Amino acid sequence: CVTTLLASCTGSESNDSKNTPTLTGPPSTTFPMPPVSGKSLGELGWQLADGQRNQFSQYKGSVLILDFYATWCLPCRKSIPLLVELQQTYRDKGLRIVGLNVGGPEDWPKVTDFARELKIGYTLAVPENELSSFLLSDSQEIPQTFVFDREGRITRRLIGFKDADAELIRKAVEAALQEK
Repeated sequence: CVTTLLASCTGSESNDSKNTPTLTGPPSTTFPMPPVSGKSLGELGWQLADGQRNQFSQYKGSVLILDFYATWCLPCRKSIPLLVELQQTYRDKGLRIVGLNVGGPEDWPKVTDFARELKIGYTLAVPENELSSFLLSDSQEIPQTFVFDREGRITRRLIGFKDADAELIRKAVEAALQEK
């Protein structure tokens, strides 16, 4: 069961301070909020196309990029060549990338052709609701790219994708790979 995210798919983050907080949604915060279930990030995961479940803790010891995308999102399409290049360049040094489709059930059948078109060689999956809620609690705009160090700590989060973001992601990956 996966929540369909209604993402604006924009390259900039909105910052409207006039919004009144409500009790019906997650709080708007700078950092992801802990899952309501009390599970740790390491227990949260995603489902692969073959039905297997992976979880965050399986990637401990690797530098991990989680990239939330949809096939119809133009900034997502713009960011993917960078992720493909990073995976090819740093795979042997411990970089792992997981693309997490949040385009909804109508988007999932399009992923195979999307991956072929963009020559994606990294893992593609659908995030579990709790993972999406945890990491996207304060913004559902896509793409959202999270870089985690070998200990599972977030070292960089980018919302949207502009040309200048490529260098920020590259530097975050390189720095995380150098830490032992």
